Amino acid sequence: MDLPGVPSSVLEALQGAARALGIPRLALVGGVVRDQLLHQRCGRAWSGVPDLDWVVEGDAAALVAELCRQVGSERISGVQEHGAFGTVALQLDDIPLDLATARQESYPAPAENPVVQAGTLQADLARRDFTVNAMAFDLVAGELIDLHHGSEDLESGLLRFLHACSVQDDPTRVIRAARYAARLGFQLAQESSEQIGSTMDQWPWAWRQGDPAAAAPPALATRLRMELERLLEREPWPQALDLLEQWQALPLLDPQLQNDPRRTQRLNWAQRLGLPLMPTFLLGAADPVAVAQRLQIPGTQLQWLQQCGELRDWLVDSSPPLEAAPSIWSSAIEQQGWPPEVVALVVTLKPKQWKPLLRWWGRWRRIQAPQTARDLIAAGWQPGLAIGAELRRQRSAAQDCSR
Repeated sequence: MDLPGVPSSVLEALQGAARALGIPRLALVGGVVRDQLLHQRCGRAWSGVPDLDWVVEGDAAALVAELCRQVGSERISGVQEHGAFGTVALQLDDIPLDLATARQESYPAPAENPVVQAGTLQADLARRDFTVNAMAFDLVAGELIDLHHGSEDLESGLLRFLHACSVQDDPTRVIRAARYAARLGFQLAQESSEQIGSTMDQWPWAWRQGDPAAAAPPALATRLRMELERLLEREPWPQALDLLEQWQALPLLDPQLQNDPRRTQRLNWAQRLGLPLMPTFLLGAADPVAVAQRLQIPGTQLQWLQQCGELRDWLVDSSPPLEAAPSIWSSAIEQQGWPPEVVALVVTLKPKQWKPLLRWWGRWRRIQAPQTARDLIAAGWQPGLAIGAELRRQRSAAQDCSR
């Protein structure tokens, strides 16, 4: 298999080490196989030199030790062995490699973490998510291994779950399906669409407003957050979220998110304002804080969502009139002590007061008094409270002149 940007010497070194140890299979797996076939057979652009993931039928650590013996330490760097997981990461001729002992897995209950044990390459491929991600190139035999007809689905532009219980075992595969479908421009196979519908119909955790964060298995909540972060940060998120809505799958996160007509507008605003997309997306939930707690999002972002609720209540009960001067709005906002990110997040919701909030975030809060305390003292002012009052007066005047 030709990998643009990967020197043949890297593949030859791996092949030599595997044959020296009598390893039956050393296979390149994952997205790089899919992307190379898309490049070679379908004319897709090559995305550049990737990390290379390898599955070893045998001891991955022993293979790396033999590789080091054969090629010498000058070509190898950054070796990191994770014995508990049977994996070794390294760089060979500056090309990142990840080698893992072949594994098989089973799920003790829906959405729980799988039980993993050593296995064969065939078993390792069978634990993948989609047929197009379950292909491998065996470097020892020099052949493509495609036990699940992934190359046919590639050429047809179809995304197909690997087996009938894929979504039941790991519901986060639905979000992964939206990620790949949006990135590759693929359609979901009919039986895979039906599998999503069946799983959602039988979904055992009816997450509603007021439900405790512990209402779902912690492992599932963590994986959902990780997949959602990847979708929002790495993929064409408008298309991916539209697909999740089309598949009636957003109740995986919160039922209210299935009917969120302002989602795209809100996320577009967040990108313009430089905000993280995760808390912005969750603002469409019935109880954003509860969903954030369930998904275990970072503490700062959780705090922002809590403060968004406070700010929205303040806008209803205590905010200045819309026509109030910039200094009045600035003073009122700053007295509450909300971080600028919280104000910007509320702007994405487009309350009736969004314009003064946006102006404070973008301009008014940055305006300072034209003089400093040192300037005033040099002009004859005595140190004390009067200087602070004068600086506030000057800043307010400058803000009001900026209208």
